[in-house]
Amino acid sequence: MLRGLIGGVAALALLGAGAATAQEFSAERLSDHIKVLSDDSFAGRFPGTEGERLTLAYLQSQYEAMGLEPGGPGGSWLQDVTLVRFTPSRAPTASWTGPDGTTHALVAGTDINLRTAVGDGTVTVTDAPIVFAGYGIVAPERGWDDYGDIDLTGKVVIILGGQPTAFGADPNFYGSPVHKREEAFRRGAVGVIALQEQGTMRPNMRPRMTIGDARDVSFSGTIPMTTADQMATAMGGQMSDAVAMARAGGAFRAHETGLKLSVDIAETTEVVPSHNLIARITGTTRPDEYVVYSAHWDHVGTAPEPDATGDNVFNGAWDNASGTSGVMEMARAFKEGAPPERTVIFLHVTAEEQGLLGSQWYAAHPVYPLEKTAADINIDMLPFTPATKTIAIFGPGKSTLEDDLATLAAEDGRSLTGDGEPEQGFYYRSDHFNFAVGGVPALMPWTGVDFVEGGEAVGRPYYQAQMAAYYHNLNDEWRADYDFTAAQANLHLLYELGHGIADSEAWPQWKPTAEFAARRRASDAARD
Repeated sequence: MLRGLIGGVAALALLGAGAATAQEFSAERLSDHIKVLSDDSFAGRFPGTEGERLTLAYLQSQYEAMGLEPGGPGGSWLQDVTLVRFTPSRAPTASWTGPDGTTHALVAGTDINLRTAVGDGTVTVTDAPIVFAGYGIVAPERGWDDYGDIDLTGKVVIILGGQPTAFGADPNFYGSPVHKREEAFRRGAVGVIALQEQGTMRPNMRPRMTIGDARDVSFSGTIPMTTADQMATAMGGQMSDAVAMARAGGAFRAHETGLKLSVDIAETTEVVPSHNLIARITGTTRPDEYVVYSAHWDHVGTAPEPDATGDNVFNGAWDNASGTSGVMEMARAFKEGAPPERTVIFLHVTAEEQGLLGSQWYAAHPVYPLEKTAADINIDMLPFTPATKTIAIFGPGKSTLEDDLATLAAEDGRSLTGDGEPEQGFYYRSDHFNFAVGGVPALMPWTGVDFVEGGEAVGRPYYQAQMAAYYHNLNDEWRADYDFTAAQANLHLLYELGHGIADSEAWPQWKPTAEFAARRRASDAARD
């Protein structure tokens, strides 16, 4: 059935509800998948462990039984993902030098925190010029440019946290520390230091994981206002004045301070081989165009010490054995339903809990071109609630995907809402985000809290109690009493949405104010 005009672009040829609801999303199968994937024997599904092997073996066996094709490189089921664990081998050393040539030592953990996450873990930088870059943001569609034409090659950038007040109160892509670091490194910086304006500095010597990176020299860190004030005084100014000018935007541009920074960082590295698993159904008429359903298969492993009951396994039943199960059952629905015209990909990514690393790897090494990928629909934690009047999404106002989903929901007597916590910036905290960064319109559904029985007065405390009780807790284990009512209803809508995209010649679009629109426009020619 053809819809009307949506978001100012030609409507997608979305399937009517009858075609989609013929596909059964079985609560029993969803529960069975979750029960297996969250079993103690999987030891919390941490990347690079026996838990990963068991998880991937189970996923592959299910897809083979359904008759899906392997979707990985070279006809395999798996995409290799190189993870690297960095662990400080000693406290870093650092100092800064003022315009008068005086060198000031910095105490790690008090005056500065420093970490590296590239190469062999060793970074030595001597007398790198320091640039103050305000927020470190370049947002053309919002009329904001902190960098101008400055050359950052070989320099260290100091940036403010967060985002300009002109961007609104809700966190967004530009306020992301990861984005700010990548923007500075892309421009040639060797280090990015965030200014911590409040609170006390705490040492950061914990291991952390990242994907393998080709950069030889780069580091990140944090300095408190006390350190920044000392630096500003050496320049004959006040740090508070510099911050105020940067926040005002307008004519502000990044500039060299006349100060220099030297650092010496040593961390040990350990390569952790991991994998994304990919299944597919090849499209009938446009096999070289793609719709992706994604979910992360990993969780956080085991606790160093057991709790009072002797349990030390973070089973991750809700997060994200449930979403993993939802994607598998979505694949079953597509396999049993009408063949899609575009190829549909079912992507299970690793290391979301370590910082969205599996999806970051896929976006950097796409098996299927991002410019030919129509959409990503990410499922991270199915709702375990009774029937809801709403289907919630993260980050409303970004793409035409949500307009299409709203139209479908209305046919079921439901409506589309945000997640209710925009200040949390959830849109930037799950795997769809890396597709969005790559320009692909991406959507992330969430738990609706307006219950059919009792409305928000019942639904919101119900959801909040679930989050408090289970999210990232040892007791996030399979339970026989899961209520899959809302999950099944949402999966039906997401099936209709994805199948409609797969059977349309149109391409979902970012809205003009979305921070990912420019990246998509740059690849328009590939979709002509």
